[in-house]
Amino acid sequence: MSQAAISIGSKVRITRVRDRIPADLVSALKANPTGTVTDYRLTDGKGIGVVVTLANGASTWFFDDEITPA
Repeated sequence: MSQAAISIGSKVRITRVRDRIPADLVSALKANPTGTVTDYRLTDGKGIGVVVTLANGASTWFFDDEITPA
């Protein structure tokens, strides 16, 4: 992820999900896989993920390789 390309307030598209997620989040992503970056998250001591707020108001985090600029 390029920090210049993905910053807080950026619109992003979720392109894949590595882990299992709840059914309601699957439905939300199928309906609209875009959202707005609201924060960053340290993932494993060396990686950075992003917290994304989806169109339905749900907020969750994704690894940087799971998103692209929208």
